[in-house]
Amino acid sequence: MAYVDGFVLPVPRAKLDDYRKLARKASKIWREHGALEYVECIEDDVKPGKWTSFPQSVKLKPDEVVVFAWIVYKSRAQRDKVNAKVMQDPFMQGMDPKNIPFDGKRLIFGGFKTFVSG
Repeated sequence: MAYVDGFVLPVPRAKLDDYRKLARKASKIWREHGALEYVECIEDDVKPGKWTSFPQSVKLKPDEVVVFAWIVYKSRAQRDKVNAKVMQDPFMQGMDPKNIPFDGKRLIFGGFKTFVSG
């Protein structure tokens, strides 16, 4: 079964074009290095919850949108190899964390083993 890295992050509406460009480049890089799938989704029907929600999880501000993304790999071992290569990619090496079009401090991410697949 597959292994998935999942992400939830806030992106300022004013920086959506910059974020889309970054995501398209990242998608190419991850796929070139072996990821099976790379998907980035923007909120469409996401409301604040009473106790918890996607907006609350990233402390969403009024001028931001929630992005939900995932990358699929064959296995955790393959994910680790792919991510090691991605981190050495010249594009990634040249990125300045101060200039990314989102607040990295509010990015939520983690790796997940497939539990059910249909």
